[in-house]
Amino acid sequence: MKIARVKGSTISTIKNPRIMDTKLLICHETDASGTEKLGPSYVAIDLVDAGVGDLVLTCHGSAARQTNITKETPVDVVIMAVLDHLEVDGEIVYRI
Repeated sequence: MKIARVKGSTISTIKNPRIMDTKLLICHETDASGTEKLGPSYVAIDLVDAGVGDLVLTCHGSAARQTNITKETPVDVVIMAVLDHLEVDGEIVYRI
């Protein structure tokens, strides 16, 4: 799993029927404090009603296809959680 910030959303009126009722959000990986890392953004299926600006936990690869919604669906990334705070080495580095 990776920490990411939701940067935007996509609109797709035609998509795989198994993910028809899901949002597709644009994410960018961050470090534990929420600072964006170098690298490309990616699109993730939102399973938890995240929104733009949220810090989220994403699951990648074959593990992303292990949910009831994404099972047997060609997906690579899902948003599993919206983070409320992060504590690293006893220090809270992110809080809503």
